[in-house]
Amino acid sequence: MLRSLVEQVLKNIQTVIVGKEEVIRLVLAAILCEGHVLLEDVPGTGKTTLARALAISLGCTFRRIQFTPDLLPSDVTGLMWFNQKTQEFEYRPGPIMANIVLADEINRATPRTQSALLEAMQERQVTSDGITRPLPRPFFVIATQNPVELEGTFPLPEAQIDRFMIKIGLGYPSPQEENALLERFQRSDPLETLTAVTHPEAIQEAQAMRRQVRVEASVRDYIVRMAQATRENPEIQLGASPRATLNLFYMAQAWAALDGREFVLPDDVKHVAPYVLGHRLIVSPQAMLRGRRREDLINEIIAAVPVPVEVR
Repeated sequence: MLRSLVEQVLKNIQTVIVGKEEVIRLVLAAILCEGHVLLEDVPGTGKTTLARALAISLGCTFRRIQFTPDLLPSDVTGLMWFNQKTQEFEYRPGPIMANIVLADEINRATPRTQSALLEAMQERQVTSDGITRPLPRPFFVIATQNPVELEGTFPLPEAQIDRFMIKIGLGYPSPQEENALLERFQRSDPLETLTAVTHPEAIQEAQAMRRQVRVEASVRDYIVRMAQATRENPEIQLGASPRATLNLFYMAQAWAALDGREFVLPDDVKHVAPYVLGHRLIVSPQAMLRGRRREDLINEIIAAVPVPVEVR
């Protein structure tokens, strides 16, 4: 049932997004894990369109927050305002009160405003004027970054980057995909006619089903050894955190579920590891001077950690 639901959502999104099946599957896997996604790519590759198509397909509420240097934390979480008619203070919800929130160009806001997302992303709640309010479920943050234009931006601190389950990029389309894109958008925007294929309650049921995917002790040990290898590598200054280990565990479960299996294989772990671990590692200055990249180090670690040979 879970695989059927995901295939419906995937097919619906692909009526708008041309290609990018791998990226869409990774985003859907993160939703099954109740995680958040960091999209880093150049402008115009479809990051916002993907977020909108995802929200419509899932039947979820959607809000977009355009992060700018003058954005305040209360602009994200909401604030108390005085109602002159009732002579009482009332809470005006911020855009964070939605199922799917697009934090567009998150690195353009100040660290004070960026931190307004921390409680929401981790605890699924926001605190305004000393009052804590729960966020709607499911709750999912898609944040975007432009890696090209860095002037006037505030790089995300490691504590906040670590709260994103995966980091992915859409990349440029192939010539065939770009040709199909022109044909699809020639007469109208398919996003305007997109309809929901599921609802939030079904998403929560799917998230509960993902937790039932079996992970054998040998595969758990494989996940732990991979995380330990990032901490012991002399070319890595900061390795994967225990939160990263948990996220790798959850994403492997989701990837197995997307494949229609009730158990996790080591190949599931190897497939999602670059997306889960890549943005969390800090390469040492000496390794950077030698031209070493995170992607190379992760691939070497994945190749070096022994794979369990018997998994049912």
